[in-house]
Amino acid sequence: MCADTPEYKDTLNLPKTDFPMRAGLPKREPGWLERWAQIGVYDKLREKEGRTPFTLHDGPPYANGHLHIGHALNKILKDMTVRSQQMMGKDARYVPGWDCHGLPIEWKIEEQYRKKGRNKDDVPVVDFRQECRKFAEGWVDIQRDEFKRIGITGNWENPYLTMDYHAEAVIADEFMKFLMNGTLYQGSKPVMWSPVEKTALAEAEIEYHDHQSHTIWVPFEITVVRGHGLDTHSRDLVEARVVIWTTTPWTIPSNKAVAYNPKIAYGLYQVDETEEESWTKPGDLYVFADALAEDALGKSRVTKFTRVRDVRSEEFEGMHLKHPFYGLEGADRFWDYDVPMIDGDHVTDDAGTGFVHTAPSHGADDYECFVARNWIDRMTHNVGEESEFLPHVPFFAGLKVFNHKGKEDKANNAVIAKLVECGGIIARGRVKHSYPHSWRSKAPVIFRNTPQWFAAIDRAVGDGQDAHGKTIRERALNSIDKLVEWTPQTGRNRLYSMIEARPDWVLSRQRAWGVPLTCFTKKGLLPTDEGFLLRDEAVNARIREAFEAEGADVWYAEGAKERFLGNDYNPEEYEQVFDVLDVWFDSGSTHAFVLRDREDGSEDGIADLYLEGTDQHRGWFHSSMLQSCGTKGRAPYRGVLTHGFTLDEKGNKMSKSLGNTVAPEQVIKQYGADILRLWVAQSDYTADLRIGPEILKGVADSYRRLRNTMRFMLGSLNDFTEDMRVDPSEMPELERWVLHRLAELDQKVRTGFDAYDFQGVFQALFNFATVDLSSFYFDIRKDALYCDGDSLTRRSALTVLDILFHRLTTWLAPVLVFTMEEVWLERYPGDESSVHLTDIPDTPADWLDADLAAKWAQIRQVRRVVTSALEIQRRDKVIGASLEAAPVVHVRDGEALDALKSVDFEDVCITSDIVLSGDPSPAEAFRMPEVDGVGVVFEKAEGEKCQRCWKILPDVGNHSHAGTCKRCNDALG
Repeated sequence: MCADTPEYKDTLNLPKTDFPMRAGLPKREPGWLERWAQIGVYDKLREKEGRTPFTLHDGPPYANGHLHIGHALNKILKDMTVRSQQMMGKDARYVPGWDCHGLPIEWKIEEQYRKKGRNKDDVPVVDFRQECRKFAEGWVDIQRDEFKRIGITGNWENPYLTMDYHAEAVIADEFMKFLMNGTLYQGSKPVMWSPVEKTALAEAEIEYHDHQSHTIWVPFEITVVRGHGLDTHSRDLVEARVVIWTTTPWTIPSNKAVAYNPKIAYGLYQVDETEEESWTKPGDLYVFADALAEDALGKSRVTKFTRVRDVRSEEFEGMHLKHPFYGLEGADRFWDYDVPMIDGDHVTDDAGTGFVHTAPSHGADDYECFVARNWIDRMTHNVGEESEFLPHVPFFAGLKVFNHKGKEDKANNAVIAKLVECGGIIARGRVKHSYPHSWRSKAPVIFRNTPQWFAAIDRAVGDGQDAHGKTIRERALNSIDKLVEWTPQTGRNRLYSMIEARPDWVLSRQRAWGVPLTCFTKKGLLPTDEGFLLRDEAVNARIREAFEAEGADVWYAEGAKERFLGNDYNPEEYEQVFDVLDVWFDSGSTHAFVLRDREDGSEDGIADLYLEGTDQHRGWFHSSMLQSCGTKGRAPYRGVLTHGFTLDEKGNKMSKSLGNTVAPEQVIKQYGADILRLWVAQSDYTADLRIGPEILKGVADSYRRLRNTMRFMLGSLNDFTEDMRVDPSEMPELERWVLHRLAELDQKVRTGFDAYDFQGVFQALFNFATVDLSSFYFDIRKDALYCDGDSLTRRSALTVLDILFHRLTTWLAPVLVFTMEEVWLERYPGDESSVHLTDIPDTPADWLDADLAAKWAQIRQVRRVVTSALEIQRRDKVIGASLEAAPVVHVRDGEALDALKSVDFEDVCITSDIVLSGDPSPAEAFRMPEVDGVGVVFEKAEGEKCQRCWKILPDVGNHSHAGTCKRCNDALG
């Protein structure tokens, strides 16, 4: 629709805008960031009064490296949440934070020491802690700039850091609440221990990888059979041996029992024949689970065997065994003790022998079996912090399970060799299985019994009086079910099952960089004795005050014990605890020093939303729940949103070694941050998200299409003024249909933003912009916008474009923060102008018109048939443009025909003329199977081509302006 002659072209209302087709985002985005900083957009939003607060509490990333794509995904989702809630009328607050204590940072400093040949243990602890603090400060600054570059809004000038003095004081205070409410205790139980990092690890710090382990089948001689009412033939068991199977040979020296399951069928088996080389011999008797006997005997190279009889579970009651190392010369009777048979539900006949070697110091199930029998005094302490056998263990002292690099060392093979030497093994092998590793060092861990500090989650908290439960577990489970909304709902099930089954919380770590466990123990007393833990509010108050003023380093200062105990206690009678708190306790306490204590926190100390990846069900969601239920009595959040992980385009986990990582910095450098944000908005974050070069190309294409939509609106609105505005009631139907669609979308956008359904919102807006607007409404109204004079149609279209502008820019601003700012400033330049200071406009409900929408749905269906018929003519070069056509459209349905006749259907189809008929479609008519009852017969338009609007009409050339139609002639005046 462009004039053929220069003089007429100048009379058209063609779009005029400086808004470029090419975005140039990588170069231009930093300028908008500077502009927002100068304006103080985040602070200005806080000045808006009378709004309902909305607080998204930031889960703190570690300050120890550049951002990866998972960081970008997480922060963009948070940003879209905060911005959308703000633009819907809330006071949406976002205080970014960082986790600054703990092993990740301490590990980095140790790596620096190792490169310089220094030993961490030779450095004064406060000096070491100061180096950790300095390291964290540097990365906080780097990550802050990287997050801001992605367009994340928030209180960047005053974030929260877990190493701030106030934060350290509050973390210590929250710990001392556990001390005072009776849930803190010191216990000795097996925990997951990293020999590389030399500390206990929480479940949240564990990831599982394939690991090849030794497997051994070990026979235990039966020494005592004293079951209840046993038949005399049970005496034959004295000649038999019970066989266990294990993948951790190094735990055999710590064996204290063998477990069976009364529900399993067992049998007594005799070896008849063996291969030439076998650790068994004919006549040997063994007890196995029936389901596993053949496999186990086959592994021991038995070629023929006889099942002698059933072995009833009652026969195991009161049975005692010999340890495989019983009576060894040179062991000084170290293993000369009875090994009881015990029943346990954890024993299965899925693999092994149907009997479980039980070392309570090195296994969770093993430990629980001993706790249930009150056998805690039988625990062993045979393995040290480097996974080495301690000096008192015969034969194996000093041998390690894993070396300092996490590789297998000598312990397993030494134990196996000793078993072979003393006839204590009948088979061995290897198995690849899923095994726990530290998520930091990536090295395998061991279960190791060590004295640790725990929070009891099934012990009554204080006086046990609380609306949500007496214990931490009860409060947590009730919070999950009654107080928290989960997005997606599957998050509820995952956290519920984890907390339902979890053991007590291990709070202590044997490291240096963290908040210490600020407590004292009475010398000479056992952990179970009354008075073992010093509980004194005056002591606690002195600790809080000192930490607030000087930070947690004061705990390590000379004279700290005397300072905190004061004059009321003799320092010589107390031990000061120097373990540090699990960093998950730090981050789990953030609700107290951020939500509760800050002015920009939450009025009730509870967040509206926690938003993190699925791994945080065992991490921050979990620890925050436990910590808050121990001190506040309920969850610290009302809502939890969970997102998936990032994968490459093929669905593979990203890895530097595979070369398939996508760094946010690379995407921003090539495309701009808005493309990264658009990738998030287009993705289903409830599942794992894929990203890669081809995916990003598709995202960039979607962006270009949206940009073209915005550019058309800007160009068309260049001459729009308020006095041209038309009331909706006076608009043509097509414009009122657009307003109806806007009212529908407004509901979908607001509902979607409230449900954090960014993909649903964006998809609806993208389809509207590209299908309803660019391919339909804009396509139709270009003629009126370009060629009409001061007509009602043109003014109505401009009014609708203005309405569209204000809604699309604000609807899309939470996603495309830079581009919508650019679009906004193109119309509203000014020193303090910003789309991000604007709310989503209210959309009148009376714009909804279901009847009109149904009518135009019919019209669009018929239009599809017409445009498809004309496309064939264009393809066959019968016509060059649709304005050369004047088709005859046959419509069988009378209601649909009336609808078409009530509008300018030729304008809707972008033809110069159109004939509508209720007659049956002739045989040659074009039809579409999916649109029943419509046929189109192609006819060329009659008349001359208007040199201004290009329509072919009979009246062209009959007006004062040469070569024009009446509409164009009138427009020219």
